[in-house]
Amino acid sequence: MAIDLRMFTPARVSLGRTGHSLPTADLLRFQLDHARARDAVFQELDPAALGLPHILLRSAAGDRMTYICRPDLGRTLSEESRARLQKGSWDAAIVVADGLSAAAVQRHAASLLEQVTPRLREQGWRIAPLTVVLQGRVAIGDEIGAALGAQLVAVLIGERPGLSSPDSLGIYLTWDPHSGRTDAERNCLSNIRAEGITYSAAAERLLVLMREARARKLTGVGLKEDVPLLNSS
Repeated sequence: MAIDLRMFTPARVSLGRTGHSLPTADLLRFQLDHARARDAVFQELDPAALGLPHILLRSAAGDRMTYICRPDLGRTLSEESRARLQKGSWDAAIVVADGLSAAAVQRHAASLLEQVTPRLREQGWRIAPLTVVLQGRVAIGDEIGAALGAQLVAVLIGERPGLSSPDSLGIYLTWDPHSGRTDAERNCLSNIRAEGITYSAAAERLLVLMREARARKLTGVGLKEDVPLLNSS
């Protein structure tokens, strides 16, 4: 019995063909998804629409085009933003950055934090004031975490759009944040969106990782994600 693989994945499989070309409907869907991915990259984040109290920061990339062409500038704060941060004594800092999909942050960040932040406070975590970064890359969380005096930083960021996932949110967790940290020293939760990992599943996995990171004083390849699989539907 033939199995229709399209029942199990949104990926482009079993498209068929018309002569040497794609069927018209599939071609039009591809063009639409491509346009949505491009729009996600260039869309600007509206921090006020998040509905969350925050400190607004900007990277050293002054505009969207500079941010796309100069990834290095997206990893460091502007001088003005750096001056807004005051060092304290925090267990963790949460950073929200637009990344390569402001749409992902706009749609998912607030709902996810509603499930994460109260539980952290109930468990006795001292959480630094929330920061929102425009034109930010993952590594900018290291500078922010260090400036705030946080032991751990979690960066919620819009991931690079795919043709079937223009609004995927990711979380990058780093113990002892400071400039020079590498991706091997982080843990990542990816594909948080309606068609991927649900808010509840992502929140549970993040809380476990944060607890283990604090207990072992590390993140990255040395910290395995030993979390029971949860139903993401």
